[in-house]
Amino acid sequence: MSKVIAIEGGYKLNGTVRISGAKNATVALIPAAVLADGPVEILGVPEISDVEALAILLRELNCDVSIKGDSIRLDPSQMEDIPLVSDAVNKLRASYYFMGALLGKYKRVKIKMPGGCYLGPRPIDLHLKGFKALGANITYDEVEETYLLEADELVGHSIYLDFASVGATINILLAAVKAKGRTIIENAAKEPEIIDVTNLLTKMGAHIRGVGTDTITIDGVEHLHGTFHEIIPDRIEAGTFLIIAAAAGEKVIVQNVIPQHLEALISKLKEMGVQMDVVGDSIIVYGPQKPLKPVHVKTQIYPGFATDLQQPLTTLLTQADGKSSVKETIYIERFLHCEQLNKMGAHIDVDRASSAIYGPTKLHGARVQATDLRCGAALIIAGLIGEGKTEIMNVYHIDRGYDNIDQKLITLGAHITRYEIDA
Repeated sequence: MSKVIAIEGGYKLNGTVRISGAKNATVALIPAAVLADGPVEILGVPEISDVEALAILLRELNCDVSIKGDSIRLDPSQMEDIPLVSDAVNKLRASYYFMGALLGKYKRVKIKMPGGCYLGPRPIDLHLKGFKALGANITYDEVEETYLLEADELVGHSIYLDFASVGATINILLAAVKAKGRTIIENAAKEPEIIDVTNLLTKMGAHIRGVGTDTITIDGVEHLHGTFHEIIPDRIEAGTFLIIAAAAGEKVIVQNVIPQHLEALISKLKEMGVQMDVVGDSIIVYGPQKPLKPVHVKTQIYPGFATDLQQPLTTLLTQADGKSSVKETIYIERFLHCEQLNKMGAHIDVDRASSAIYGPTKLHGARVQATDLRCGAALIIAGLIGEGKTEIMNVYHIDRGYDNIDQKLITLGAHITRYEIDA
């Protein structure tokens, strides 16, 4: 049996939606918490399957974990250095954060290759480069598909990242906070999720400076203590709902937003002619009053246009009057959604690392596949504005990153159901 999201299109959305805690911060904050010597409580945890997978991994490590509502409490005081080789590792790419966290805690970690959405080649060479610079020996077992990282002692070092990778920046941070001496990460990524992870580590007693700039300095400490932390709002979920509101809304209020995290998207939406007002931590979006204008989008590292939002935006671009284009510089194969949108009536041509979108086109319902998390979001938007019934398969991808998206949309007036069919 396979779960399906079914959407009856054509219903205008109105009302208020509240954004959950950031998925991309959560999946790093939870592994970071194991570096503490005592309990850590994290608030604002989204209800997503990635959190469930992380909880399984923590319990395999004999870490006490309890989840109540949007709160997770971890007590790593009885944790053990156990290899992470179960199938749960393959369920999310963010399992690689246990590399840095457990290396920092035990000076040793054995872990399978991480999983997650396929978005083309996503090597972890920069992570490994950082671990080696800190003194770790790394071996890879091709039969077991596992990495073994070991160090007699981790010693601070200056590390230059060839690419400002979010994952590598966070993983090196996790390994370095308890290393001996000073570590400097140059060409570090600046994403808000990195700042959130650093805020947690600082509350735990870490000494970190320069986060949010190109250069991060970490002075290692011997011990980290338990603490309390609240996650920042999810800028990708917020951006997705801004796009949903622009595509299918009349008046939608998106609450619990940090507008500065969405400046690149907001700029593009305004360029298209979308009307919106920013009021504190809320953004009010008004449905299209006139034809949308085409735009050209190039994904970039933060604060540029987020790669995670190019797929949802592509659906909106199918309704713009003229030719739009998307150039992908982060994950160059992130265009599987285009084939699915074309099944629904879109006119999108894909070349290597880019797409051309011709609009406006009238979308219609179809049975389509969520090939990855953000493709799923793009198809939901298409279903909302398309004529007739859209059935989205492989919804487990969507559940990895969106907290109760069905119910949030139903509250706004969408007609959405879930059911199972024979695969």
